[in-house]
Amino acid sequence: MTLLHSNIIGKGKPLMILHGFLGMLDNWKTLGTQYAQHGYEVHLIDQRNHGKSFWSEEFNYTILAEDLNHYFNYYKFSSACILGHSMGGKTAMTFACMYQGLVDKLIVADIAPKFYPPHHQYIIDALETLRLEEITSRSQADFLLAEHLHDWGIRQFLLKNLHWKEKGKLAFRFNLDVLAQKMEEIGESLDHMESFTGPTLFLKGSRSEYITIEDLSEIKRHFPKAELDTIDDAGHWLHAENPQQFIEKSMVFLNS
Repeated sequence: MTLLHSNIIGKGKPLMILHGFLGMLDNWKTLGTQYAQHGYEVHLIDQRNHGKSFWSEEFNYTILAEDLNHYFNYYKFSSACILGHSMGGKTAMTFACMYQGLVDKLIVADIAPKFYPPHHQYIIDALETLRLEEITSRSQADFLLAEHLHDWGIRQFLLKNLHWKEKGKLAFRFNLDVLAQKMEEIGESLDHMESFTGPTLFLKGSRSEYITIEDLSEIKRHFPKAELDTIDDAGHWLHAENPQQFIEKSMVFLNS
């Protein structure tokens, strides 16, 4: 089994951080460094078909959780804390339910255990219009993408994935073909029988609708010890939009 790519920062209690859909570990570098300064050995992890990790036709949350279990085995972790955002939050939830004893504390950022209908299709469609073989710079890619995606922040997030695969040839780090086919999988709910009884913190962005008050009963059904807290002045990218409060609230939970 192939090992997930990671960047390890600091020394201390292990803390795994899992990025969201079309993201990569670099999205968490700044916060990861701060967790390391608070005494954690932070493992920023690229999930399969993302970042510098391997590509595969297989892609669902059970498999993503198994990838993380393989990572635990490789580094001989008896347990760790896990933080996951969005798709990474679903992986973290699934892992905690499948491997109860390996998770000390679980932090889930702006995602609930429920089913989400596919809602990234407009991003996939925009990315598929880019003819990378004809593009010679990131700024040119941004200009072309702007015709379809008007949100500058989303474009910058996506274009972080552009790299020079070889001289004069740009490529995305994410596996666009497979991820485009697996949109249903990315929205999947947790199995109704799955649960994790350890300490759990759900953090939602105040402007985000990914977690609603109505979701709390389902959250508690799967995670009976769950707390729900809100990050002010933040949407779905709560860790990037209000990093100070995100660190403060997550550290209070980790240290409790």
